[in-house]
Amino acid sequence: QVQLVESGGGLVQPGGSLRLSCAASGSIFSINRMGWYRQAPGKQRELVAGITSGGSTNYADSVKGRFTISRDNAKNTVYLQMNSLKFEDTAAYYCNADAIVYGLGYKVCWGQGTQVTVSS
Repeated sequence: QVQLVESGGGLVQPGGSLRLSCAASGSIFSINRMGWYRQAPGKQRELVAGITSGGSTNYADSVKGRFTISRDNAKNTVYLQMNSLKFEDTAAYYCNADAIVYGLGYKVCWGQGTQVTVSS
C-alpha cells in the first residue's frame, strides 16, 4: 500500500506564508502526477496545483502567482509553497498521488489532510 503524510499546515495571518510537504511511502513502483487539493467547510474539494514527474505544473486560477508546487522525485515528496495567503485560502489541504503500486497496479492515493487557517 501507499501512505501519504502531509505536514506544514497551521495558522497564519493574511499576507503570510506557509510551506506544505507531503511524503509518499510504501510499495511504490512509480508516481506520475502529484497534487494538492483543498476543501473549505461547505464547499467541494478543489484542485489547487498539480505536478507531473517531468515537472509540468498546473494551478487553480485563484492561486496563480502566489503558490508554487514542486517535488523531489527521489524522495517521492511534493511541496506547496504558499505566499500572500488570503482569508479565502483557509481550508483542509490534501495531498494526492497517482501511483503504480507493486501488486496492485494503478492507484489514486490521498493523504489525511492538513489544516491551513488564515486569520488576523
